[in-house]
Amino acid sequence: MELLINRAAAGAPTLVLAHGAGAPMDSDFLQQLSELLCERGVNVCRFEFPYMAERRDGGKKRPPNRQPELIATWQMALEQARQAFSGPVFIGGKSMGGRMAAVLAAANPVPGVVCFGYPFHPPAKPEKLRVDTLKQLPCDALVVQGTRDKLGNKQEVSGYNLPGTIALHWLEDGDHDLKPRVRSGYTHQQHIVMAAQAAADFMARVSPL
Repeated sequence: MELLINRAAAGAPTLVLAHGAGAPMDSDFLQQLSELLCERGVNVCRFEFPYMAERRDGGKKRPPNRQPELIATWQMALEQARQAFSGPVFIGGKSMGGRMAAVLAAANPVPGVVCFGYPFHPPAKPEKLRVDTLKQLPCDALVVQGTRDKLGNKQEVSGYNLPGTIALHWLEDGDHDLKPRVRSGYTHQQHIVMAAQAAADFMARVSPL
């Protein structure tokens, strides 16, 4: 499996970072986020699920693999990262990648999970909640979410009764990609910087295994 690595320092915490359903591991968002995390003393290790790797090779859009295959790929990436880095290894991702990280954490002891734009429900289907995985997590987690995310905005998430082990970091007026509208007074770059800082702070304060 090919890994895309931003290396900070030996012994530093590492975040294995999975992409979302529609963009690859070297998307502008994940590239900026990884560089900012690295500047803040976090090693970042990215990988791609099979369907995205096939899309890269053939150029044809493909739907995400079924969950068992996504989890099997995640497991391989986690094992490779643990061999490559000596410090604590966290897992997380953008949207679907973060949700699958939370699923993986149920059976794989990790210090914590970091999710950027968590898909609390499918688009336009707020009744189909995806919160059980978070509620059953055996470790601490951070969710960095835009306040107007269509897959779980601030008002909706406030009613989900999430456990205290789930830290929520809200980015004002951010959408599912954490992007605010111009009239908000914020920029996308500012929100990505804040997301990276929140993640680095979370990993620094969570006790490693």
